[in-house]
Amino acid sequence: MPGLFDPLPLRGVMLRNRIAVSPMCQYSAPDGRANDWHVVHYGSRAVGGAGLVIVEATAVTPAGRISPQDLGLWSDEQVEPLAQVVRFIDAQGSVAGIQLAHAGRKASNLRPWDGQGTAPLSAGGWDDIVAPSAVPFDEGSLTPRALSAGDVAEVVAAFAAAAQRARAAGFRVVEVHAAHGYLLHEFLSPLSNQRTDRYGGSFENRTRIVCEVVDAIRGVWPDELPLFVRVSATDWIDGAWDLSQTVELARRLKDRGVDLIDCSSGGNAAGVKIPLVPGYQVPFAEQVRREAGIATGAVGLITDAVQADAIVRTGQADLVLLARELLRDPHWPLHAAHVLHQPVPWPAQYVRAAPKGAATDAVRRPDYSDRR
Repeated sequence: MPGLFDPLPLRGVMLRNRIAVSPMCQYSAPDGRANDWHVVHYGSRAVGGAGLVIVEATAVTPAGRISPQDLGLWSDEQVEPLAQVVRFIDAQGSVAGIQLAHAGRKASNLRPWDGQGTAPLSAGGWDDIVAPSAVPFDEGSLTPRALSAGDVAEVVAAFAAAAQRARAAGFRVVEVHAAHGYLLHEFLSPLSNQRTDRYGGSFENRTRIVCEVVDAIRGVWPDELPLFVRVSATDWIDGAWDLSQTVELARRLKDRGVDLIDCSSGGNAAGVKIPLVPGYQVPFAEQVRREAGIATGAVGLITDAVQADAIVRTGQADLVLLARELLRDPHWPLHAAHVLHQPVPWPAQYVRAAPKGAATDAVRRPDYSDRR
């Protein structure tokens, strides 16, 4: 079996290793546009050796933002700022990916350091939030407006349009966000989907919008480039969305051209008790990989190099996505390579700080300056 530092081929893209930067919201994009923060933040993780850098949840419509400061790709004007991020990631030998998202009933919130709850209009918030059904997330949340069938079609089209803009910016991986209680997950789960039309009720109906989004994106996304879907493998509540339904959805998405299922969990109900132990979500990735026959990504309290390597070597997942650990240490992949005795070169600019025996990176970086 391959290890953490073996390349991962996905269609026409080759990741230099199996370490990915998990998409993490930065809440730092006025008007939905990337800026210097994003170049430095994501660029640092590429310099640090990650094979794939997935840019945070990027809203496909203004109303689909989690906060007023979320990144967006609903406008052509948002393409070039993101292209700057992509060009720097590419120049470090990493692959740039982006997560496309709609927050649904969890939209229009204050960013974490500004407080909790709904963002008021005076702080850039909005009160027309949408969902599959008029069911608020919790007692303190706004009651969303239930989307009509026509509204659903517009959301699907917005995902496809955002994917086209992502390609124009140079991204080579797109991930659809269908997890953590945001709009697409809200359709999947009977906790939040009480519809009686073709988008509610049965498994077939509740999964319909995710399949439509995937079909719409595959219709505009190049065949040689991979498409991921992030799911919450379980709601952690009996009778809600669960792992068996996730496996069946993964089978159907594989047939529609999805290349990897990014397996997270939870987020669609308040107050749920989740057993937070190291690698607690890895079994989801393992079961989806085994039973659906599709590549998977594992995420969740993965912090140790030996732990991450074992996940790949034992066939539990094809890709390890790190979140908080890469906030703490942008150079985690380089340090992990040293722990695992892998001959991974450090950037030439940093070689004086590298562990004994590490090589420089004088020839690693291709020139993508004219690539679109």
